[in-house]
Amino acid sequence: MTVTGILTAEELIRVTGVGYTPDGEFYTTENKLEIETLPTVEWLLKAAVLCNDASLDLVESEWKITGDPMEVALLTAACKADLVADALNTHYPRQDVIPFDAEHRFMATLHHDHQGHDFIFVKGAPERLLADCHWQQNAKGENQPLNLNYWQQQLEALAASGQRVLAVAMKPANAGQQELNFEDLKQDLVLLGLLGLMDPPREEAIVAIKACHGAGIQVKMITGDHAATASAIAGQLALKNSERVMTGAELNELDDEALRQKVETISVFARTSPEHKLRLVSALQANQHIVAMTGDGVNDAPALKRADVGIAMGRSGTEAAKEASEMVLADDNFASIVRAVREGRTVYDNLKKAILFLLPINGGESLSIIVAVIAGLTLPITPIQILWVNMVSSVALAMVLAFEPGEEGSMQRQPRNRSEKMLSGLLIWRISFVSVLFLIGIYGIYIWSQAQGATIEESRTYAVNTLVMMEIFYLFNVRCLNVASWSIRQWFTSKMAFISLGLVVLLQLAFTYLPIMQQLFVTEAVSLFYWVVIFGIGVAVYLILEVEKTIRRALIGRNVTQPSTSTG
Repeated sequence: MTVTGILTAEELIRVTGVGYTPDGEFYTTENKLEIETLPTVEWLLKAAVLCNDASLDLVESEWKITGDPMEVALLTAACKADLVADALNTHYPRQDVIPFDAEHRFMATLHHDHQGHDFIFVKGAPERLLADCHWQQNAKGENQPLNLNYWQQQLEALAASGQRVLAVAMKPANAGQQELNFEDLKQDLVLLGLLGLMDPPREEAIVAIKACHGAGIQVKMITGDHAATASAIAGQLALKNSERVMTGAELNELDDEALRQKVETISVFARTSPEHKLRLVSALQANQHIVAMTGDGVNDAPALKRADVGIAMGRSGTEAAKEASEMVLADDNFASIVRAVREGRTVYDNLKKAILFLLPINGGESLSIIVAVIAGLTLPITPIQILWVNMVSSVALAMVLAFEPGEEGSMQRQPRNRSEKMLSGLLIWRISFVSVLFLIGIYGIYIWSQAQGATIEESRTYAVNTLVMMEIFYLFNVRCLNVASWSIRQWFTSKMAFISLGLVVLLQLAFTYLPIMQQLFVTEAVSLFYWVVIFGIGVAVYLILEVEKTIRRALIGRNVTQPSTSTG
């Protein structure tokens, strides 16, 4: 955040420089200014430093900030005018303070200087200070009646350009005054000017909000800024309905039911209080939304606590906000929240993939035993061979799914319904269908090899290797839940898949050919011909499942409600 302009009763002074490094100068339309020649601007910057709880320190050639970013920006602007905070605080020691609060929207401090003078400095929302000030100071440092129409016009112009606007005022205090009260601010308050601050949206935040909209996530801006500022910044961020802003005053006029309706269509709320934030969170939750709320101040704690996911700022956030939240955002970057959403969808998808992978395998094994028992047939796979598959091959392959990167399009689908169960009807169908395919593959090669004159031990070896081969090809199918996995690129998106594949192949070759394994698991060597057959069964299962996936996606797409059209 950077102070870019200082508006006095006569002109707008431009401030150069960006960020918290105090390198910059002051200009009118064309000319560079020396602040010492403008007593009103000098007092304004002094007031901005003294009525301030932030700090800006040079530590090992790097500027370190503490406190509210807006207050740090004021310190930076003062440094550009060679006004040092430590020196000012020493010369004008603070006697008392009225801290900033969302209810009264200003901060005021009482100071005593070494010459015996006492001052009150105030900074806050322009609307509030314009209502309390009856005087303004001209360029010569003289007081004159407040030109309210001028200040309101300039305020609207600054706010409409997307700048945050802060008003600064002062007044002499009673000699020897030690306490500061609200009554002290109701007369003789002199407006020094307005400060325009720019906090341009980060490019990654604009991209992140676009990603949210594509993912079916509503983004609401709740701010204490002026309505015109909020609308301008919302427009830069490409928030929906950014031109429609609801203020805290308008929100107060709505009952809970009316607010529930309005909150669905309005994305920008300005001049809000902590109570408003809490009401907005409650209204969204009443509409069955899952609400994530960000905040950094003590006053944000109730809304953060009420939200389904409270997100506190790690750098600028207070301890109260962090304690009330479920998450702390280490870099204070909105884009990190969207990355977390994408990662969350990936974790959920991978969990679903693991279930879809393991249950059909176990289902196929179970069905092969059940069918054998019911039909009075010889088991195609022995219990110890099933144990080998479950403990070695299945686990090694299933572990791959935990490292799967997010699928393309994961942030282009709507959020899942909160009532959606992990084992949905679609998953149950897929598990049943794949289990039957595995049963057919296992029994198919067992019966066929028996018909070719193979021994029971050989047929069982073929059946076990066929099961593992089907697992391998099924892994590459289930790695893509919502898109086809035909392309070569889809096959090579995970190194872990091929590491695991290589490990399983080596283990399975040992299972088939090592004498000790043959004795332990009662297996026989497999000829090249049968390896070709086993490989072909794996390919067939893969192709069948890809066709099923394509048909299923087409049917789901056909059942989606088409946009309605109207005539006239």
